[in-house]
Amino acid sequence: MKPTITIEYCPKCGWMLRAAYMAQELLTTFADDLKSVTLQPSEIAGRYTIYIEDAIVFDRKEAGHFPEIKEMKQLVRDTVNPAKSLGHSDKK
Repeated sequence: MKPTITIEYCPKCGWMLRAAYMAQELLTTFADDLKSVTLQPSEIAGRYTIYIEDAIVFDRKEAGHFPEIKEMKQLVRDTVNPAKSLGHSDKK
C-alpha cells in the first residue's frame, strides 16, 4: 500500500504556499510511490511538520529551519522507495 504524506502548516504564519509547493514537488518526484500528499492547517502557531502516515519525517521547530526541497526528497525517498534515484538531488 502506498503511503500518504501530510504537511501540517501554520496558516496564520502564511505558510500555505510553501506547503503547497512542497506537496507539488513531492507528488511530481514520487508519482508512482505515494497515495497522496495532504495539506493540513495547524491549530498550533508556528508549526510546519511533515508526516509519512503517522511518523514525523521533519519538524521545523526541532530542525530550526524549513526543509530544503532536496533534503525533503531524500527523507521521503529513504522511507518510501530507498532504491529510487533522485538524480541531481542525490548529489551532495
